Parts: sequence; C-alpha cells; structure tokens
Amino acid sequence: MNNTVMNVNTNTNATSSKKPVILFIHGAFMTPDSWSPMRSYFIEQGFETMAPAWPYHDRNIEALRNNPSTNLGKLGLKEVVDHYARIIQALPEKPILIGHSFGGLITQILMDRNLGAAGIAIDPAAPKGINPGAYKTASKSVSSILLKPWRKTASLSFEQFQYAFVNTMTLKEQQHAFSYAVPETSKIFFQSAFASFNSGSPLTVNFKNGNRGPLLIIAGEEDRIVPAAMVKKNFQLYDQQSGATTQYIEFPNRSHWIIAEKGFQEVADYIMNWIPVPAQMR
Repeated sequence: MNNTVMNVNTNTNATSSKKPVILFIHGAFMTPDSWSPMRSYFIEQGFETMAPAWPYHDRNIEALRNNPSTNLGKLGLKEVVDHYARIIQALPEKPILIGHSFGGLITQILMDRNLGAAGIAIDPAAPKGINPGAYKTASKSVSSILLKPWRKTASLSFEQFQYAFVNTMTLKEQQHAFSYAVPETSKIFFQSAFASFNSGSPLTVNFKNGNRGPLLIIAGEEDRIVPAAMVKKNFQLYDQQSGATTQYIEFPNRSHWIIAEKGFQEVADYIMNWIPVPAQMR
C-alpha cells in the first residue's frame, strides 16, 4: 500500500461510549445508506455515529428514485454545507467529520469553519483551486451532467455508474452498489466546473487556516470521478506551515466506492487509528 503521509433526522445510534461522535457526510447521487458498512464498523468500535441526509435526500431510495423533490434541482453546495453546520452547532461538542466525494469537500469546508474536532475527507470533490476538467476520467464521468440544463436533476445510468464509481469491482458488486444510487441536483456540478470564475464560490476553502482541527485526506488509486492525482493536488494546496495538521494517504486498487467495496475495513482501520482519541478510550 502507498502509505505516504504528508505534513433534521440525524439518524443517530445511541451508545454509552465517551468517544467523540462521528458524523458521516455522504456524497452526490447517494444517501446515508451508502455509509452502512463503514458506519457499522465504527459502531462496533464503540463510537456514537450520525449520518444525516442532504436536504431532499431524507427518504428511502425507492421514493427518491421514483419521485425526487421538485426542489432538488435548486439545491446548491452552500445550502448543503449550511444544513450540516446547523446540525453540528446543535451538538454539545464538535464531532469527528467523515465525508466521501462531495461529502469530502463539505468536510473540508466545515473544518475550515472550525466545526469539526477532526476531519477525514475520502475521495473529496475538488475545491476551488483545482479544475476537475483537467483530469480526463473526471471530465468523462460528469460530462453528461454538464450537458443538462442548469438547476435540473441528474441521474446516472448503470453504465455511467460503472465507469465513474465502481470500475474495480465485479459485475455483481457493481449492481449492488448501484442499488444505492439516487437522482441528484446538477447545480453542484456546475458550481464545481465554474468555481475558478466565481470569487464567492461555495467551494472555497482557506488552505492557510491554522486554527482548525487535524485533517486526513484519502485517495483511491483507481478512482475515476475523483482521480488520486486530483486528491493529492487538493492535499498539496494546504499550507503545511499553517500550524494545522493535514495528512494524505492513497490506497491501491480502490475505486470511488472505497467506503464500501471489498477491503473497506483496511481504510476504516487506518481512519480509526488516525482519529485523535486518547489510547484509554480505544
């Protein structure tokens, strides 16, 4: 493994643990159900967890597929970030944030706001400062979405999902993963594509912020929609002299479905050992 390290329905489980609460943030085209394997792992480790849904994503998958909200296409990244900020601010203490894909970008933005005790951004969507279109597989993965009108909903066909999310997996595994997919707002993808032209882009992160908690950024070697090279570039934007800890690791042979594909336990083990929890609480 390339182990390079460089310097609302809240859907909560109840435990008696004194460990920090872990708040999971799902990505685009997903619901909190996508976290089921990873979340179960951390519950077994004694953590209390939360997995709130994005706005307009808080119904079962069948309902979301068959009858998405008429407001879904109006949903932008700022509204999603602010939604999670309100949830966090209602908690007695800052949680550990674990986000995947756009949830990984949201994690970075929330950490920048000093709303997380620590953050783990897994295969994070590109923040302002990175052009996703410069990465061939990322561009191919979202090209069909950007051909749709602004502020509409988008859905991925099975073939598109195969290419972008689950390219390292067997057909049966791909089909199972696709059962989690739901329609999504296209607005966030336009916001990503044009972030560099928007001085007030909601994808902005202050990479020089030294007053936030530690951040771990994780890449999957074979990820197509968020290529490892793009994730590493994301890491490299952070000022290592700021005083805030930022680390990076890349896992081999992992697709974008790194949070639930075969071998996800290795990723979960690494996160669990990285989380800043006193040894006596482990």
